[in-house]
Amino acid sequence: MRESTFIKKNLQRWKRYQEQPAEDPDELAERFTSLLDDLAYAKTFYSFSKITAYINSLAAGIYHTIYGNRKEQDGRFRNFFVYELPLLFRRYHRLFLFSFLFFLLFCVISAFSAAHDETFVRGVLGDEYVGMTEQNINNGDPFGVYKQENELVMFLRIAERNITVAMLTFVSGLTLGVGTLWLMMKNAVMLGAFQYYFFSKGLGLKSILVIWIHGTLEISAIVIAGCAGLVMVSGLIFPGTRKRLDALKNTARDGVKIVVTLIPIFIVAAFLEGFVTRHTAMPVWTSVSILSLSLLFIVSYFIVYPIYLHRKGYKLGPKATIIKPVK
Repeated sequence: MRESTFIKKNLQRWKRYQEQPAEDPDELAERFTSLLDDLAYAKTFYSFSKITAYINSLAAGIYHTIYGNRKEQDGRFRNFFVYELPLLFRRYHRLFLFSFLFFLLFCVISAFSAAHDETFVRGVLGDEYVGMTEQNINNGDPFGVYKQENELVMFLRIAERNITVAMLTFVSGLTLGVGTLWLMMKNAVMLGAFQYYFFSKGLGLKSILVIWIHGTLEISAIVIAGCAGLVMVSGLIFPGTRKRLDALKNTARDGVKIVVTLIPIFIVAAFLEGFVTRHTAMPVWTSVSILSLSLLFIVSYFIVYPIYLHRKGYKLGPKATIIKPVK
């Protein structure tokens, strides 16, 4: 190809790259790859031409945008939790909002159903559990269920169960999200019936101070696991300009990163349920403090902090690189 033809064919695209900087990480990667192809061709056939130097400068500019402000360090673990995960979660905040509203909706529907059907709570929670709880209430210890098992055994059992539920909720995203939504709905209905039952017995406030010591982290993590399942399938349903398989691989990788980081949260929640919740007579300020700190962590780390990083100009680049704002 003659040099003039090569320039005429690509000049408009090069000028667009130069005059309209891209912010989307995928587009940055695409532009960089395209320019590398152009540069390789130009170096092969017009190695001493000014156009080769021009293409090289464009590619160098994009390379600097992606990697120039990246501080290489051994703290990969720290970078993941300080930058990568919050920025990743920011990318899917709308799905998180949908997951939360979906879960909340079925909690409310469940509580409403329980209020208008006396058999609903038993149908959801089971006769055995309701009967045991009523007996505990009559004995003056409504939350005695949290004291019936050894602390360590209870901690391990609950941690294993909750992590399994979260992983199943995530993997069920492969059913085009139907399985994930079903499991979220199931858990929401159980929570709504469970919480309404204690309010109907005049123990609403007490149940919040006791149960939500561990429930704040546990329920939040289940909602986030549901979000991770929807994140995974979003690439298949909404691939954008990418091939569906490639888009699915990317969103599945994002979903895995989100759901795996929930494991420490479930472990802490299980610890609180096994070792702390059983102390139902603890001072109110202690319960409020634990509950508030748990809620503050969830809201701060998964909502406020990602928005803060995004507004400061931090972005996720190709291969999970962190594009930091130029000062």
